[in-house]
Amino acid sequence: MSQDNMIKMECTSCKTVGYHSKKNKKILKQRLELKKFCRKCRAHHPHKETK
Repeated sequence: MSQDNMIKMECTSCKTVGYHSKKNKKILKQRLELKKFCRKCRAHHPHKETK
């Protein structure tokens, strides 16, 4: 997969980038938001896609 499909996931509470993922940008137009574990906060928080 190319680098065009890679996205960064940022924690909404502490604003740290903890995850990288892949997404099909032709199918999914909106920004991705998933509930994941934040290592800095040590809790589950929503993570949003960043640029």
